[in-house]
Amino acid sequence: MRPRRRDWLAGAAALAATAAAARRPARATGEPGLYRRGNDADPETLDPHKSSTVAEAHILRDLYEGLLTYDNRGAIIPGAAESWSVSEDGLTYTFRLRADGAWSNGDPVTAGDFVFSLRRILAPETAAKYAEVLYPLRHAAAVNRGERPPGELGVAAPDPRTLVITLEGPTPYLLELLTHQTSIPVHPPSVAAHGDGFTRPGRLVSNGAYILAGLVPNDRITLERNPRFHDAGSVAIPRVAFIPTPDLASAVRRFAAGEVDSLADLPGDQMTALKARFGDQVVLGPALGVTVLAANTRKAPFSDVRVRRALSLAIDREFLADAVWGGTMTPAYSLCPPGLDHYGTPPETPGREALPIDNEAEALRLLAEAGYGPGGRRLSVEYRFNTTDNNRNTAVATADMWRGLGIETRFVYTDAKTHFAHLRDGGDFDLARMSWIADYADPQNFLFLLAAGNDGMNAGRYADPAYDALLGQAAAERDLARRADLLARAEAILMRDLPWIPLLHYRSKALIAPRLHGYHPNLRNAAPTRFLRLDA
Repeated sequence: MRPRRRDWLAGAAALAATAAAARRPARATGEPGLYRRGNDADPETLDPHKSSTVAEAHILRDLYEGLLTYDNRGAIIPGAAESWSVSEDGLTYTFRLRADGAWSNGDPVTAGDFVFSLRRILAPETAAKYAEVLYPLRHAAAVNRGERPPGELGVAAPDPRTLVITLEGPTPYLLELLTHQTSIPVHPPSVAAHGDGFTRPGRLVSNGAYILAGLVPNDRITLERNPRFHDAGSVAIPRVAFIPTPDLASAVRRFAAGEVDSLADLPGDQMTALKARFGDQVVLGPALGVTVLAANTRKAPFSDVRVRRALSLAIDREFLADAVWGGTMTPAYSLCPPGLDHYGTPPETPGREALPIDNEAEALRLLAEAGYGPGGRRLSVEYRFNTTDNNRNTAVATADMWRGLGIETRFVYTDAKTHFAHLRDGGDFDLARMSWIADYADPQNFLFLLAAGNDGMNAGRYADPAYDALLGQAAAERDLARRADLLARAEAILMRDLPWIPLLHYRSKALIAPRLHGYHPNLRNAAPTRFLRLDA
């Protein structure tokens, strides 16, 4: 008989004790003019072309400004570009840069800066983790693979204020893509002078609302208002400190003590207590994201689809969403979440409709076929994750579910920087926790992750020619209905093969102090500091 669901709590406590205080203490007011912003993790880099995480995106959104950007309600607004036009065939976008755009050292922001930056991120020697997201640009894939010189990339600057981007095929999400950190410009003279060291304090030249003032690893990254920003007069907060908060229970204590003004994540198992304690300071909202277990498809027995399906069937996603995450996540049976633009209802992996006992019986049958279970070998699984309270509790609960199938689970957990670097670099693993927050609300932004050759994102190195062919056909399809059908057929292959086992779809969850104003939960989880304000 499977152990009772509440037994996972004992295991979680053995790994890390968490508790919510019964009373809400008085909050300190904080240092005047300094917004202490809790961030998911310490960034690996402040080079936008080498970044890959949401924690980095929050910081880069304050330091830099792309052609377009987000406001604090998640709406796309003009950024470095003041206007744009699109050709009749949808393949050429022409942007007019604002006349008052300037770098923090006083240099003008020019179209040539964007040409330089887009060529840089796609140059093979940059080794950008996110380069593939820009493959809609003409010749981008060939440039990134070293098959064409950077000068053949579909980007040109006819004059200092005009940027022309030419595409391989129709890209209905291009404007949203240009808000992303991959499309951010860097200051060419700084890169030339300092190489990879251009991101250090005192060297980093940015074009956003803030400049880099200080960096203390694992403690804080401090930004100050950029007086040369084109809209500097409307930026109300003079300084912001991004404080890494991977230990969520500790982060809540710091918030309660008035040491931070906002948290971008909360311990799901404490949501009832947090709502009772902090009231409307707990803010939940929509999100476009998924958390999965990536299987190492290069390694037996996880190369066997029967094993992957059995592991998936045994997972009680409703329990994870409600009991472990406190209703701040929803069960995921598909990679793509509902609500994406240019898509219908995502195809799902089996398990949602059947009774748990039936799913368990089918999982046992699949394991027996693969040679595991009573009379066969005992399946042992290494579950790797980056350490947060929520991730730890999810791992313990999932291992409890697998125990009912006779599966032995051991944990390997590290900080986020180490965890994701290990996966990107092709390190060995069995199953690994992965998550993805959409860069734009289109199914392609989820499905491209598992394309063959996308080694920076495709942990487990899944490859299926039929899947890749469907993605290629969708990229060339101008009819949005036919494109949606091609992408749905591609996702159905993923739900059959389960190289990534979907667990949960995200909701945003935050703690917002009364002294902070202007925060609005939104689908893009965008809250640029320039649109917020603090009480004195």
